[in-house]
Amino acid sequence: MTAISDDFILETENLTKSFGGFAAVRGVDLRVKRHSVHALIGPNGAGKTTCFNLLTKFLKPSSGKIIYNGREITDLGPAAIAKMGLVRSFQISAVFTHLSAFENVRVALQRKLGVAMKFWRPLSSLSTIDEEARGLLDAVGLLPFSNIPAGELSYGRKRALEIATTIALDPELMLLDEPTSGLGSEDIERVAALIRKASQGRTIVMVEHNLGVVAGICDRVTVLQRGEILAEGVYDSISKDPRVLEAYVGPEDE
Repeated sequence: MTAISDDFILETENLTKSFGGFAAVRGVDLRVKRHSVHALIGPNGAGKTTCFNLLTKFLKPSSGKIIYNGREITDLGPAAIAKMGLVRSFQISAVFTHLSAFENVRVALQRKLGVAMKFWRPLSSLSTIDEEARGLLDAVGLLPFSNIPAGELSYGRKRALEIATTIALDPELMLLDEPTSGLGSEDIERVAALIRKASQGRTIVMVEHNLGVVAGICDRVTVLQRGEILAEGVYDSISKDPRVLEAYVGPEDE
């Protein structure tokens, strides 16, 4: 076990991922403070998605370590870390399209009862979580849509439902992949508010392309470029960093 400060819930040491001779992530040392919202940003090809998939164990590192709550999880799989309280969402909304919004949240809540795979039990056995499911739907603005199949919800509402189901799993650390991708301005504001609300009492790491969202809700930002950390700090600081500006818009003409 690697000793880390209690202030940090997730750390990486020299995290590297190569595909053939190409290093998509190179020597990344990341430190995520507990009970914060931490963003990974960078221009196209910066290595954000690869780094995110390493953190969530959908890719195996070529070298380096990943440490969660003081325990090295480098060799564990996605299911194992989910049981430890580290849960991810996906850029493409992942819900059961033929179940109602209410049923989607209730399925996620079954994990607490230990009956998630016991489909032969009567529905009455789930009544204890019905109120909690409705509360989560209300929190994300979906209570009026409880009985509508998830597949019939608008894209923005599907993203809100995915956040509700992720929260229902009661994660200590939520990892969100482009949570506002493809949303209109009204839905972006709604989802950003949900993320901030969801961060109360838990930690969130998110890959996000919308810098307005990052500026509004993130406590700390890590900027990647060519697979390496280019800058890190609060948004107001890194947004003025000449290296970051050059990475996004290119060098100034002389």
